[in-house]
Amino acid sequence: MGRAKSFLGPRGNQIRDFGVLTHREKFVIGDKADMFKNLLLIFLTLSFLITIYADNLREIKIDNNHSTIGFWVPIMGGLSKVSGKFTDFSIVLNDDSRDITKCSVKVVIKTSSIDTGIPARDAHLKTADFFDTEKFPEITFESTRIRKQGKSFVATGNLTMRGVTKEIELPFDITGKVATKNLTNIGYAAKLKLNRRDYSVNWEHPTSPNFVGDEVEVDIRLISKAIKD
Repeated sequence: MGRAKSFLGPRGNQIRDFGVLTHREKFVIGDKADMFKNLLLIFLTLSFLITIYADNLREIKIDNNHSTIGFWVPIMGGLSKVSGKFTDFSIVLNDDSRDITKCSVKVVIKTSSIDTGIPARDAHLKTADFFDTEKFPEITFESTRIRKQGKSFVATGNLTMRGVTKEIELPFDITGKVATKNLTNIGYAAKLKLNRRDYSVNWEHPTSPNFVGDEVEVDIRLISKAIKD
């Protein structure tokens, strides 16, 4: 069995000649080489899987000019309804064409963009009686999972409004697709009901406490910008 030789350097320091290695030293070096090969294999495999996932995942941009985030509020026990909408919002929709459970959506709504068609009422809605837009400038929704339910879909996630966060389920449908050459637009629709008091919107009319209803109907209609097929 060979041994690694050593000799004295010019300053008397012992220098080892690695030209001849012991069996144990060869084993240790070979073991380390195998470890690096395994790490390289794992890295390449992960890179390959990430590339496949990235190829399936695409970000869908929403055409805000032709989309609406609206709502209805009952008046005097449903004798009438007042409608409104938010005109300033952003939506990030990550779509996986192969696996719906890997899709996600994030919505940010600017509360100061509320529009019911009557400036005086909008000004009141921006105060602390309702949305308190200076203190809480945004309403957000971020999905935690998306699943298929029959012919429709459900996005489960966290809705935050006036500093209150609650988990909700947002049912939605794909209303259709329109293809032009190699581009496609996709339509989405969602509806749900929220109790405004769950989010600390507790204002009551001074002479008629039930004048403004508690249950708000949210109606969302979206169309995507053109997507390359």
